[in-house]
Amino acid sequence: MEPSRGAVGGGRRWGDAEAEAEAEGDAAEEGRRLEEGGEVSLREWLDRPGRAVEAAECVHVFRQVAEAVAVAHAQGVAVGSARPSCFVVSPPFARVAFIESASGSDASGSCSGSDASEDADPDASPPRRRDGAARGEERAGKTFPLKSVLEMELNWYTSPEEADDSTGSGSTFASDVYRLGVLLFELFCTFETIEEKMRAMANLRHRVLPPQLLLKWPKEASFCQLLMHPVPETRPKMSEVLQSDFLNQSRNNLEEREAALRLREEIEEQELLLDFLQQLQKRKQDIADNLQDTVAFLSSDINEVLHQQSALGGQCVNFSSDLDKEVCSGTVEDQSDCGSRKRFRPELQGVDMEEQNHTVEECSRTVPSSELIQESVLSKSSRLMQNFQKLETAYFLTRSKLVKQVGNQVSSCHQVSKRATGSAVGTEGSSIDNFLLEKQYGRRQRGWVNSFLEGLCKYLSFSKLKVRAELKQCDLLNSSNLVCSVGFDRDNEFFATAGVNKKIKVFEYDMIVNEHRDIHYPVVEMSNRSKLSCICWNSYMKSHIASSDFEGTVQVWDVTRSQVFVDMREHEKRVWSVDFSIVDPTKLVSGSDDGSAGSIGTIRTRANVCSVQFQPDTARSIAIGSADHKIYCYDLRNIRAPYCTLVGHTKTVSYVKYLDASTIVSASTDNSLKLWDLSMSPGRIIDSPIQTFTGHTNTKNFVGLSISDGYIATGSEINEVFVYHKEFPMPVLAYKFTVADPISGQDIDDPTQFISCVCWRGQSSTLLSANSSGNIKILEMD
Repeated sequence: MEPSRGAVGGGRRWGDAEAEAEAEGDAAEEGRRLEEGGEVSLREWLDRPGRAVEAAECVHVFRQVAEAVAVAHAQGVAVGSARPSCFVVSPPFARVAFIESASGSDASGSCSGSDASEDADPDASPPRRRDGAARGEERAGKTFPLKSVLEMELNWYTSPEEADDSTGSGSTFASDVYRLGVLLFELFCTFETIEEKMRAMANLRHRVLPPQLLLKWPKEASFCQLLMHPVPETRPKMSEVLQSDFLNQSRNNLEEREAALRLREEIEEQELLLDFLQQLQKRKQDIADNLQDTVAFLSSDINEVLHQQSALGGQCVNFSSDLDKEVCSGTVEDQSDCGSRKRFRPELQGVDMEEQNHTVEECSRTVPSSELIQESVLSKSSRLMQNFQKLETAYFLTRSKLVKQVGNQVSSCHQVSKRATGSAVGTEGSSIDNFLLEKQYGRRQRGWVNSFLEGLCKYLSFSKLKVRAELKQCDLLNSSNLVCSVGFDRDNEFFATAGVNKKIKVFEYDMIVNEHRDIHYPVVEMSNRSKLSCICWNSYMKSHIASSDFEGTVQVWDVTRSQVFVDMREHEKRVWSVDFSIVDPTKLVSGSDDGSAGSIGTIRTRANVCSVQFQPDTARSIAIGSADHKIYCYDLRNIRAPYCTLVGHTKTVSYVKYLDASTIVSASTDNSLKLWDLSMSPGRIIDSPIQTFTGHTNTKNFVGLSISDGYIATGSEINEVFVYHKEFPMPVLAYKFTVADPISGQDIDDPTQFISCVCWRGQSSTLLSANSSGNIKILEMD
């Protein structure tokens, strides 16, 4: 807090509560600066709480101030400001710097930074610093104690002749010596309270010293009284002060103390450097150990791949070699009742040779040559290198799962082996354990390599999404053409669309793909009372399709008759999702904004239900995607509580889809998809997905989710379709929907449009997708 600038005598006093609190804050700040090695004012240094008096240090400070005053006197200048507030102290050796006005003297008794006068000249030259006996570098403004403290200090350090001087002649050499006596008193005498100090300073005007000073520091007290002699002419000159026994006797002790401090400082610096180097070594060693483990994993996997590659190559070579041997020997298999044997048949040798040559030729066409393999590898290497870092991340993430599974077992087994008979030689039992464990590890490693290889092959199998066909409708310019759901029927012959236009339209797939038409008309069109949110074909009854709408109604339609034959109104708010069971086509589940999911019973949740789906191998379990960022798995035989909760998304879960019976893919408006393994945790809560897919944009809309043969398709709010593979977190393929400008005919990007739904055509590479403007395209991975 900045001190007030009132008239002399009108400032705050140390006895005031507010001033005391302010002083405590200043003391804390001063202590912090001392700890950090920064310089503080000598006034702060003297008044710091709990200051211990060290004779050598105090004499050292006094000598530096005396030397500064002596230099000024040698130049014929009376300092007048030889007070603690006009000096700064720098630890650890208590170096003193003197702050003075640029003129070299100050008749008013003020010093730079003291803030003792409100009428100080704003255009005065900046303060200068004299370090010891030498003047030097300039010093910027420094924050010193409160004005009230400085006012009292000015009174303490005013000599009797200056106080009685009515002519205002200013400071003299003798008054400077008097001030040195006051400083010496403050250096060797400390007080617990400011009141005690004020009484002692008042007594000091009459040369009355505290008993504790006389008892503990008799020489210092005697020298102090000499410097403060009431008769100015009796006081010693500065040259006499510097040559006094009092200062010179302690010089050797001071030098020893400084040498000890320097030694301690050097030791501390060395310790600090040593600690830094040791910490750095440990971190780098940890990195080296991890790198060594990584290289070991890579070497192991490389050897496994080379082993499998050698085995595959050996099969082809052995097969070709056997054929060559049979061709050269002219033998064929002769089957008889007595068994199989080879015998020479000259009359059939020509025919057999032709057949064998044909077989070898077929083998050479079936098994690719090394040149073809190399050409294929090179063609895919560019895509691999473009995503190398992401593939590397996926590799290590997947690889770490294998290490965690067997790492503890391998470690414990090795420890048992080393402990056997007190040596590194294991017992027969431990050897068998090692063998079995290594065999188990080898099987898992081969399984992992094959799984990763399968994912990598699928990742690199396709290079783009191409448009197979585009659905052309006459009402494409209608503003209410948002397609909310699409789906294929049981045999993938027909697909249906539904959305905010309140219509379910059924199209024949082959007609759309194979026949060129200006306008595509649906083979069936069914109208609903409300906007449609979701549709789902029955996997058994080919003509049955279920729908949900914004009014909370769930219906089942007969497409062949174009009419509703089941109408269910159990929900109170909009229904977002509906799904038929694959195992039991008579079972249907729905999820609504009213927080419920309905099937053979009603499941009540605390948040909106955005998505539901049956487990693919049973009609007794369902998964629910909720607006509370979680996925709940329920057993319909016990709907009071979920048997498993998946936690990891940070926003609404918009879709849930089963990849298989124990694996779920979820989509959320947190810009991510997540892959969950229900078999990983026996508990009720799983908070660690096995994969998180990112790359698309999805923060507020339903953009669709569909799964086929490990490929995961979703939309985005940048009007782009993305395809992921379950093994890798980054997109495999992407396709951008564009809008043709009606005037120029060029493709333009409309930021208001987004992909609203996607659906794979069974387990094929064909993807049906639609966006918010009603644009529907059939895409194919190529």
